[in-house]
Amino acid sequence: MKVKKIISEDMMTLPELRVELIAIREKRSVGELDDEPSRSISYELRKSIDHADSLSKCSVETAKSLLVDLASMEKTKPEIACRIVNIMPQSRDEIRAIYAKERFTLLPEDLDQILDTLHKYE
Repeated sequence: MKVKKIISEDMMTLPELRVELIAIREKRSVGELDDEPSRSISYELRKSIDHADSLSKCSVETAKSLLVDLASMEKTKPEIACRIVNIMPQSRDEIRAIYAKERFTLLPEDLDQILDTLHKYE
């Protein structure tokens, strides 16, 4: 299946992506999607679902509430909050790696605040 145009673009976490991919798989198996000529599940879709399954570290509800908590912090942009939810870092060094491309550095207090927030949702 070729992409003809992008209709919209939204950020989503891996657990949300997994749910969306499973919904697409169900629609294709029932035959609701007319743009897919065959009823078999494509290799790409199977691999995408497997990838999301193996890397998702929390539920959709947990990911959404964690995303809201992280986005409310001062130095956390929505893109970075989404990356943090997807990776679920366990140490200060892992958080520093996520912030490596940013033009500012995080103080130890900021790192601890992010880690404390992550530990609340484990």
